[in-house]
Amino acid sequence: MLAFKKFNLAELPELSAAKYDSRPALSMVVGSVYTYRDFERLSRGIAQALASNGIKKGDRVALLAENSPQWVIAWFGIVRAGAIVVPILNDFMPKQIANIIQHSGAKIVFASNKLKAKLVEISPEPEIWDVSKDFEPSADSVELPAVEADDLAMIVYTSGTTGISKGVMLSHRNILSNAIACKSIITLRRTDRLLSILPLAHTYEFTIGMVIPLLYGAHIFYLDRPPSASALLPALKAVRPTIMLSVPLVIEKVYQSGIAPELNGMKLYKNKLMRPLILRIAGMKLKKTFGGHLRFFGIGGAPLAAEVEEFLKKAHFPYAIGYGLTETAPLIAGCAPKATFLRSTGPVLKGVELRIANPKTSTGEGEIQARGPNIFKGYWKDEARTKEAFTEDGWFCTGDLGSIDNKGRLFVRGRLKTLILGASGENIYPEEIESILNQMPEVEESLVVEEEDGLTALVCLKSEVLDNIGARLQDHLDAVGDLGSRVGQAIAQAEKSVTGSVNQALTDTEKAIERLLENLRKEANSRLAAFSRIQRVKLHPEPFEKTPTQKIKRFLYGKAKEKANQAQSSC
Repeated sequence: MLAFKKFNLAELPELSAAKYDSRPALSMVVGSVYTYRDFERLSRGIAQALASNGIKKGDRVALLAENSPQWVIAWFGIVRAGAIVVPILNDFMPKQIANIIQHSGAKIVFASNKLKAKLVEISPEPEIWDVSKDFEPSADSVELPAVEADDLAMIVYTSGTTGISKGVMLSHRNILSNAIACKSIITLRRTDRLLSILPLAHTYEFTIGMVIPLLYGAHIFYLDRPPSASALLPALKAVRPTIMLSVPLVIEKVYQSGIAPELNGMKLYKNKLMRPLILRIAGMKLKKTFGGHLRFFGIGGAPLAAEVEEFLKKAHFPYAIGYGLTETAPLIAGCAPKATFLRSTGPVLKGVELRIANPKTSTGEGEIQARGPNIFKGYWKDEARTKEAFTEDGWFCTGDLGSIDNKGRLFVRGRLKTLILGASGENIYPEEIESILNQMPEVEESLVVEEEDGLTALVCLKSEVLDNIGARLQDHLDAVGDLGSRVGQAIAQAEKSVTGSVNQALTDTEKAIERLLENLRKEANSRLAAFSRIQRVKLHPEPFEKTPTQKIKRFLYGKAKEKANQAQSSC
């Protein structure tokens, strides 16, 4: 690993070039390869170009582009110029991007050709630089400012699950200390290959999927499109990654669409003696699907479904769980694949302190609070919310509920803001109920909300389930058409018969959906404690609105929406 002098990321390109020289550093899955020497040279060229164009220490420079070697080179070029990077998630809408650029005061925006169109709503229009351009270093001497460990490195605007995006200020020390502390989870090698599929503008991929590999001289590959199955499978075959990071959604879909149906269809799987062997073989097949060389598959960003984690554990798949937030740069707790413990995120990272505030005597659960060198410096231009985020004695309030067992392992239960209190004061975690519903073969996604008479689950059914129901309805309507043609002579009677048949077909379809939803409710409730059982399941006809990191915007549904509307009308 690299040895830093001033403990800041502006040093990284030069140090890595000296140590790893012509080893491959960054590339697309298909495309040219940038060595560590290229990485240093081109990031220095960007730093010099920024300095020559009036960018001074502390100025903000935005970065709006798809994952690529150029994104990484631009990020390091900006901090080498002493400026602060404002990385923007590609899925933000033009209005959100305009707000971020104006709020941060970014003077220049590095953008890709594809995403430049999203910059139209900004007034006055910022200076836009093409991120895909190679900036060769100047032959003239260009003085770059000294960068210190506690200088701001970037301002990351959160994806807004609560409705309001905040600018999280992260220093060089925040990011670098977190990257180095991850040695307790994984130590990379120069021969490691990492396939990057998550947004670099998110701290999870940024710190663990970019900074850490560069510290150890590994090779990072980027996809030129979203990681759908058609894009991901050829990339896995070409790269044969040893390291990957993912959100639960990716591995859950792989399990639900391929592994679970295959296992459940095998007679031998029902034999308790044979089951461990079959699971082990399934794990080997899954590893082969991911290229056959995987030794670390990190999962974070949201809770992993219990059924899927149990399979991964029994199948000896090299998964690792981590927990953290943007504000913690990002990791607070995590463990290596060999040390995973079901439903736990693992122990706290070295150098980070963790405590459970006001724990309940019965369960030991309370708010998770953290302190350490990775904790952010506050929210950009928002003193009020910065003050709210910390306790009087300086601990960061994560807003998550959890507990720590006697071996120091952290268990995260859910968000404090989404917690629902039962009739007798019991803690109900909607995420846990949703996890059960989402494992059912008919369910695409779900959201549990509180209504006046109890819990309601809003459910989006899978497209194939809706298609089957639609096909049955169409069969009824086709039969109605035949009926109409047969009684063409008796028009009045035909109209009456056709109308009745259509109404009956619609009624039968509604009843079929109602029966399905009721079965989902009963199945879920059979696996839930009495106090957290669902009163009703409602069909949600469209996908839930999500943040750019694919988390449901809970504030748009149920009581949260009602409260927001009431607050708006009272203004």
